Amino acid sequence: MLALTLPIGLVVGLTLGALGGGGSILTVPALVYLLGMDARSATTGSLVIVGVTTLIGMIPHLRAGRMRLGQGVVFGLLGVGGAVDGSLLSTSVPPNVLLVAFAGLMLVVAAVMTHRRRAAARHETAGRVAVEVRTTPMLSLRPFRCDCRAVGLLLLTAAAVGVLTGFFGVGGGFAVVPALVLALRMPMPVAVGTSLVVITINSASALVSRLGQDVTLDWGVIASFTAAAVLGSLLGARITARVRPGRLNLAFTVLLVLVALYTAARSVPPLF
Repeated sequence: MLALTLPIGLVVGLTLGALGGGGSILTVPALVYLLGMDARSATTGSLVIVGVTTLIGMIPHLRAGRMRLGQGVVFGLLGVGGAVDGSLLSTSVPPNVLLVAFAGLMLVVAAVMTHRRRAAARHETAGRVAVEVRTTPMLSLRPFRCDCRAVGLLLLTAAAVGVLTGFFGVGGGFAVVPALVLALRMPMPVAVGTSLVVITINSASALVSRLGQDVTLDWGVIASFTAAAVLGSLLGARITARVRPGRLNLAFTVLLVLVALYTAARSVPPLF
């Protein structure tokens, strides 16, 4: 069990630290199919693992100046209601249906991350031209024109991420990072660091709402998984500054698709 828990936790932590999202979505399938938990215990245990990992993993980003703590706290608090509602909703869903929906969520995340990778590649190709365009006086009024849309996007995303966190036990960073970039105009490295604040708050609020539910957790497995994930997140924060994010994004997207297909195949009942 320990031989499986440690490497899986490292992978989850690495992706959380390096990409600011997506990594936590591997936690639930790992707990169910590799470590033998039922779906509800896995989604609850995932909240513990993800919450502790992001709480500690944000420290290197904060020290490096890649975090806007105040904005992250506000975004996270906006999603608390959604996290509580999502936790309550998950209790009424059959385990197989929950896992099939989770497989669909993983495919959506893979699509979002593919879009992010392609957008980053286009931005890199634009190079200096993009920098010059952003500094022209003509576009200096754009933030004022987009304020209402940006606030609407922020509120909608915060609520949606809260629901996803509570329902599936995931951090939701795959949605938080793009929202921080688009709505608050954060640079990608800063959005990655700030997203960890949001994930920590959502995970904590969803976990508190589940305390009264009849869920049994294997604390030994969760503790070892969390320790490995914390170590991975600290390593992932260093990877952000040294490895091209596009390569890590591509490898992780492929892994997500494979795990999603496996989860769906195991969860959908046979037709004959």
